[in-house]
Amino acid sequence: MAISYNILLEKRVDLNSNIGIDEQILQIAIYDEFKAYETYSKIIETFGNISPFSNIKEAEAVHYSVLIQLAEKYEIEVPINDWRDKIEIPSTIIECCELGVASEIENIAMYNNLLTHSTKSDITDTLFRLQAASFNNHLPAFRASVINHYNGFGNLQNSEDIIGKMKEYEELINNLMSGNIDENTISNLSSKLFSNISFQFLAGAVGGAAIVALLNQFLENQNLNKE
Repeated sequence: MAISYNILLEKRVDLNSNIGIDEQILQIAIYDEFKAYETYSKIIETFGNISPFSNIKEAEAVHYSVLIQLAEKYEIEVPINDWRDKIEIPSTIIECCELGVASEIENIAMYNNLLTHSTKSDITDTLFRLQAASFNNHLPAFRASVINHYNGFGNLQNSEDIIGKMKEYEELINNLMSGNIDENTISNLSSKLFSNISFQFLAGAVGGAAIVALLNQFLENQNLNKE
């Protein structure tokens, strides 16, 4: 069965496709892990072997390797890693960290969708483990980098614009934290929160701290729900 790269880019299982569910699940996950690996590799090539990109890049290589092993087990065709020449990265390290936050949120949302359709225990277990790595390790690492950056600034200009912009996202974020939200909305949220990759609407620490505080609250609520 041919690979549908439209499905891979959508990051969602298509129940109307002629491609089997297991094929879609593994191909989507592999392709997204390829993208993460190539993105973080390009950031390292541009800015040097900086943290947390160096560690997370290696983790992404492990992720797609594990998924490829499952694909081979079930004789599923592995998509081509064609991301290298497609990747464009931001011009500053902090923007790259913001991109990392947005990318990991989208990755978590992708795995939510894939897990909804997964029926084989070994595939399901792997998806859970990879999602947990994004949630417990990668997202907090990028989040910490963003926190450290904005804690170093004291610019309080345009605070009214910042507050106004934050109100636009408050309902979405509250829904996210309550679990009342689907994968599409999470992806839309991350793209809105990180429009044009950088915090264009933020003026230093005020806005940065506001976004990070909301992300912190989201993660804390998720951890509480797991207990």
